[in-house]
Amino acid sequence: MMVDVYSSYAEPLTHETLFRWHRMLLSHDRRLEVIGAYRQHDDAMQIVSGRLDQPTVHFEAPSSAQVPHQMDRYLDWFKVTAPGAEEPLPALTRAGLSHLYFESIHPFEDGNGRLGRALAEKSLAQNIGQPSLIALAFTIERHRKDYYDQLERHQKTLDVTPWLEWFAETVLTAQQVTLKRVGFFIAKAHFYDRHREKLNKRQAKAIERMFREGPDGFKGGLSAENYISITGTSRATATRDLQDLVGIGAVTRTGERRYTRYWLKLKAPSP
Repeated sequence: MMVDVYSSYAEPLTHETLFRWHRMLLSHDRRLEVIGAYRQHDDAMQIVSGRLDQPTVHFEAPSSAQVPHQMDRYLDWFKVTAPGAEEPLPALTRAGLSHLYFESIHPFEDGNGRLGRALAEKSLAQNIGQPSLIALAFTIERHRKDYYDQLERHQKTLDVTPWLEWFAETVLTAQQVTLKRVGFFIAKAHFYDRHREKLNKRQAKAIERMFREGPDGFKGGLSAENYISITGTSRATATRDLQDLVGIGAVTRTGERRYTRYWLKLKAPSP
């Protein structure tokens, strides 16, 4: 879906665009009554949490009967606020409002959050003239509770300034997350250029597992016990392997005895 978002960012937003994205996301989900179209059920569309017998209703969206009209208005708004249109809005303002507006209508049975984040990225791309390629969805997921708290608060008020401030900060954070991740993958490629031929199978497996943790690495660092668990080797062999990794400059070592931890030794990419 995101490939489609990025490749068609300049195209007008239509109902069919949203239906296509919805099918891409949820065509496999047999629980849904409607896929690739707006919700049609008579039940209230509510965001709830808590026990089934005592649910907490955080938000109730417009009824399904109102969705087509509300989405017509949404698409018109998205069009007239685009760059060069009748009522253009600044990039972060338009992206933030497009997400909040869409989530408040909540037009689909499921997938509204992911579609709303895709719309924010389409909006940003239209304003800057190219796909933003920022880790917006990833960043929102990392601050999931705060995100839902903000949505709940600002879906119930006409004052959206605090929401826009929060959303703008999230976009800026997403930019930094993306730069960090790009730097990490470049450093990973350089790491394997330096060490690929020096690693035995056990070491290669452990290093691959460490890289899978992403830029932040293992929480607290890699221990000998972690290494044994990953490779299935003996403690003596693990000790030799880890000492060898330190010796070739693949990892650094901190701590002593049972507090010893190992960290990938990555070189920052050149500016």
